[in-house]
Amino acid sequence: MDHLRIDRLRIRPYDLPLRRDWHSARGGFQRRRGWLVCAETDGAVGFGDCAPIPAAGTEDHESAKSALSAAQACASGRSVGEFLQILDDRFAVTPAARFALECALLDLLSQVEGVPLRRLLARDASNEVPVNGILGALATLTAADLQQAAEAGFRVVKIKVGVEDSTSEIARLTALARFVPTGMRLRLDANGAWDDDEACRILDGLSELPIESLEEPLRIPDPSRLRALQERAGFPLARDESLAGRAADVDLGGLGVRRIVIKPAVVGGLRSALDLSRRAATAGVEVVVTSVVESAAGLWPTAQLAAATGSRLPHGLATADWLAEDLGVPPRLNGAYLLLSDQPGSGFKPHADPPPNPE
Repeated sequence: MDHLRIDRLRIRPYDLPLRRDWHSARGGFQRRRGWLVCAETDGAVGFGDCAPIPAAGTEDHESAKSALSAAQACASGRSVGEFLQILDDRFAVTPAARFALECALLDLLSQVEGVPLRRLLARDASNEVPVNGILGALATLTAADLQQAAEAGFRVVKIKVGVEDSTSEIARLTALARFVPTGMRLRLDANGAWDDDEACRILDGLSELPIESLEEPLRIPDPSRLRALQERAGFPLARDESLAGRAADVDLGGLGVRRIVIKPAVVGGLRSALDLSRRAATAGVEVVVTSVVESAAGLWPTAQLAAATGSRLPHGLATADWLAEDLGVPPRLNGAYLLLSDQPGSGFKPHADPPPNPE
């Protein structure tokens, strides 16, 4: 890494509309705004995507913008190894910016070394990544949505819950379950919507339904209460945004749940995310990697990371269709799998005619 020096770091803002609004218990959004990061050396370009989303555990936009500007000011002439160390030392509080900058550097490094990014992370990384369908908020779903997802090949579909009151959502899920195709299961994400009593009532209401897992059931994620809920549930409970800022030193065996969800833009990069996944495997905790509905520039390296973790659970990476416009072609979806090529780098190539610059 020390032989490869950065000639220039470019930062380009973008503003991409969604095909439909995104809703969860932590709010929603209609557009994804961020910055495309380009690290250049000797004709090669590595790409990263900084798309902060504070509700998921990242910094806000102003903090990310300041971090990217600071990085741009000191990048030229430094080696990739030296700049990665700077990211580790100085950018811990801006994980989305750190993720984007690291992705650009590792994309660049893997191109120069002639290997796919996932093989830079793990030599035995697979060429395909299992993924789940992402259907949005429960209140918007119909039986036709489930059938369409099944016909597309998905066997696990993710649904946002915790948006309405718990009684209404139990009734909706029970009614919807009659239309769940054979072999399909529901992955629910409450985004910390419920107190302990509500979570118990929901779990009891789900006991006869085809549930694959439930993420972040509790508003206050106390490990002892989560452990009691996990014992009550017949499927894995998972923690996600409640681990933001704690990835480096969290006791994975003491979380109270069977699964963690890793977002590299929240954890602070691909290397931190991979380290967290390996520690989870050692602790006997399941791992799912998800995006934060980034552009293709962020989705490609996140898919490469998912392949490197070795987890064969469906990952939350089938998010490209939520965007009405994108910065490049996203990873190809074949049924319930993202297919990754053996070309060097992350796989991301920007469109020749990008969306208009918002600044």
